[in-house]
Amino acid sequence: MVVPIVELTGIRVEFPDVVALDDVDFRLFPGEVHALMGENGAGKSTLIGVLTGTCTPVAGSVVVAGEERRFSGVADARAAGIATVFQETQLGPTLSVAENVMLGRERRGRFGIDWRRTRADAADALARLGLDDMDPKTPMTMLSPAQKQLVALARSVVDDPRILVLDEPTSSLDQADVDVLMRVIRGLRDRGVAILFVSHFLEQAFAISDRMTVLRGGRRIAETPTRELERADLISQMLGKDLEALRALGSERKAHHYAADGVPALRATAVGRRGELDPIDIDVHRGEIVGLAGLRGSGRTELASLLSGSIRADSGEIVVDGDHVQLRTPSSALRNRIAMSAENRRADGIIGDLTARENIVLSLQALRGWTRPLSPAETAALAETYVETLHLDPADLARPAKLLSGGTQQKLLLARALAVRPHVLILDEPTRGIDIAAKLDIQRRVSQLAGDGVGVVFISAELEEVVRLSDRIVVLKDRDKIGELSNGPGVTVDSIVEMIAAELDPSDR
Repeated sequence: MVVPIVELTGIRVEFPDVVALDDVDFRLFPGEVHALMGENGAGKSTLIGVLTGTCTPVAGSVVVAGEERRFSGVADARAAGIATVFQETQLGPTLSVAENVMLGRERRGRFGIDWRRTRADAADALARLGLDDMDPKTPMTMLSPAQKQLVALARSVVDDPRILVLDEPTSSLDQADVDVLMRVIRGLRDRGVAILFVSHFLEQAFAISDRMTVLRGGRRIAETPTRELERADLISQMLGKDLEALRALGSERKAHHYAADGVPALRATAVGRRGELDPIDIDVHRGEIVGLAGLRGSGRTELASLLSGSIRADSGEIVVDGDHVQLRTPSSALRNRIAMSAENRRADGIIGDLTARENIVLSLQALRGWTRPLSPAETAALAETYVETLHLDPADLARPAKLLSGGTQQKLLLARALAVRPHVLILDEPTRGIDIAAKLDIQRRVSQLAGDGVGVVFISAELEEVVRLSDRIVVLKDRDKIGELSNGPGVTVDSIVEMIAAELDPSDR
């Protein structure tokens, strides 16, 4: 009989005015990937904190490798064989790969750090993950987000942990990068490492995990072998509500017919920028959702940036509602009723020190002009209009945006774009890294906007999401458009993948 390497029993964690975990049991076995699922606020981060020594339960027991433990901090948990890789990789951006992997564990010689042996140890840690081709001397500035995530993972395995906690490890990765990380995770699992996998990406959780535990409202709802769990049942467990209405969203979009015979809300002809995007044609009609599908580096974000004025095209022409326009800046796009929600909500979207209310009105204020500031009453009234339509908590409107959940921040960006009453709305990864309830809220609202006559350009690394929402799908690869599909019963994730794969096959070139 296999014995759990981690067993939590009756765990209760309290914070002021809230019970974060209430009588929670959890088991983790050697050589398995166990997905921990739940909305924001379900208790996932608190459970991770109990395992990693940052949260102390007021009741219950923590048993690791047969020994009851009470961790006093992260170092104590690490000494027990528990390593963690967090969503935001905590790496030194000015250091090399080896320096990051071996940080705090450098080999010492007579005259300080022995860099030859330190780099050799780093190379060994990388090799254990199948990353023999990564040079330990490489500066972190030269690495992609996926490579940085793998460096963080390599650092976590230097001490040969028995238990590995992965907290949203794929949130900033595209599908090709995710595949590499999944291969590494499976390799660690096959070597007997017990892996706790936390992710908002349901398909990834189903693909990688052996079992799933669902938390909701601080309580354990279910623990189920993954092969026995239906996706709809998982979402029902996470949300605590029936999913029939939500299942209908995709079929409603596929049955939806937009007025393609009129003048496009936006028409781009041979629009491109040397070194960033080959010339591309794309139309967006009122009332339709055009999905952009492709791997990382395919040109999705670059196309969105050209259409929104974030970067300037050096070829082609853009016509908005029948008029030729020059989109040289985001402000010029706003004046033509084109609004965009950027991919990186922290770097390019949310201003953390401003309140949620102030963030919502930024684009409208820019369109109106900074010499004519919106009054506090106007700002409050505008923000209130999105409380119901986007399911925002009224109490959040006065809070600094940096203190809000990722899902709420993403809703603020959508509200900001909607405040200018756009004819064309460009959404770049609007649901990435947010909980399932917020994701469904945004998907529903996007579908409603199309129904109200807004033309939507929708970008997501999750092809299932693109297929579910889009009326047409533009497929990109290597910064070029390789195809376009009218959505319908015959259009699936597989058909899009096959289109990209055919372009990747050298025999087809």
